[in-house]
Amino acid sequence: MSKIAYQSIQTTIFSYIGVVLGYINVLWLFPYALTSTELGIFRTIQDLGILLVPFAQLGVGHGITRYFPKLESNQAALLTYSLGFSLLGLGLVSLIFFGGKSQIVSLFATNSPQVIDFLGIVLLVALFSVWSSVLDAFARSYVKVGVPTFFREVFLRLLTSMLVSCYLLSWITFDQVMQGLVLVYGLSFLGVWVYLIWLGVFKFNFSWTSFPQGFTRSFLQYSLVTFLATAASTLIMKIDSVMISAMVSLEANAIYSIAFYMALVIELPRRAISQVAMPLIASHFANDQVKEINVLYKELSNRQLYVCLLLFALVWTNIDQIYSFVPNPEIYQAGKWVVLVIALGKLVDVAFSVNSEILVFSSYYRFNLIMTVGMSLLLIATNYWLIPIYDIEGAAIGSAAVMLAFNAVKYSFLKARLRLDPFSRETIKILALGILTMAALAFRPSFEFPILNIVVSSVIVVGLFVGGSFLLGLGKEEWKWIKNKIIRA
Repeated sequence: MSKIAYQSIQTTIFSYIGVVLGYINVLWLFPYALTSTELGIFRTIQDLGILLVPFAQLGVGHGITRYFPKLESNQAALLTYSLGFSLLGLGLVSLIFFGGKSQIVSLFATNSPQVIDFLGIVLLVALFSVWSSVLDAFARSYVKVGVPTFFREVFLRLLTSMLVSCYLLSWITFDQVMQGLVLVYGLSFLGVWVYLIWLGVFKFNFSWTSFPQGFTRSFLQYSLVTFLATAASTLIMKIDSVMISAMVSLEANAIYSIAFYMALVIELPRRAISQVAMPLIASHFANDQVKEINVLYKELSNRQLYVCLLLFALVWTNIDQIYSFVPNPEIYQAGKWVVLVIALGKLVDVAFSVNSEILVFSSYYRFNLIMTVGMSLLLIATNYWLIPIYDIEGAAIGSAAVMLAFNAVKYSFLKARLRLDPFSRETIKILALGILTMAALAFRPSFEFPILNIVVSSVIVVGLFVGGSFLLGLGKEEWKWIKNKIIRA
């Protein structure tokens, strides 16, 4: 676990620096500099671009992670092949996009017609995002996830801050802000590219005939099968935003986006850990080490749940104070209950651990495909049903309910087929600690000043959680690791 611990900590640090920048952007800068309609356009165009990424990538990201350990040499040829294949995918997506442009226009024409003027930016955002994701997968195979995370989570947000700040200072127009998104995503891709060159692992190599016999066919088959699962996963993350813009309004999407981002912070440790765990899971499967996977499965579940429950308690305890710092809180505080519902859905996903990653790299990856595609279709259906009834809260309820059902089925499948189970007595203790902490917070003092409320509430949350951890014997390995680091320092 030392390599996982080191890379996870490094990745988590960059992720949370990105979170700080993200909070400044989403909760203050964007609502202050942009109107709610402009913010809705800004988010919708980016989300549409991200939605195209898995379709253009054609699954080569997971293909690299799975088949990289099978190559003893010539990894550069695999990277070159993957970039070329993803470029082909982007060409196909572009043809479909332009061919179906009239349908896309009609989708937004009624409630969000302003989006139509910026549809050309979507493909360029998708282009740089696709190539960045391929390079990320290649770096991840070398267990080098920290720096790519910096460019994806920190650098990208920092450039976005600068872009919107220029608009706030009236140096550029809103149209130029939207065009500037292309430069922002392009520079982020360039940063990861230069990093791989510096590592000495990025080289163009077109000697694809040197791959082991049957390698190319297996790689393509696996990538094409898993790309549907990846596409469906992205749909699950972004479809809410697009559907709210299309079915309600751009202002509603702005409110939902801010609330969703507040909830998203809860699952960041899971994202950091899973990025590092994926190549190890692939390696364990390559060596038929199912027992080691089960150990990893339990450890990651408990550690993720432990940290993410603490984050949930901190966010929800301070939710009113957080909204008080958002410009125009009378508009955006309408998303408060979205935060709670989405956060609970994220906690469910965290507790079930890396079940999707295990399925992707197992011989049952087709089952993950079926489940993920089914989940995305179910989510679209629930959104069409619930959004007209409950507005943005309907989208949140649909997401959380589908997430619970999706994870329950995957858990049952892994337990039946591979005898894998992420839960243990420690899981029950962690949940009990979280429930008791939240219950005790009902008696916390309240003050007139928001900052004082945040400080006092946060101290109480951390105190209860850490104190309860020692009483219940939780987080022993983590505290031991921290203590050793302090002593060495």
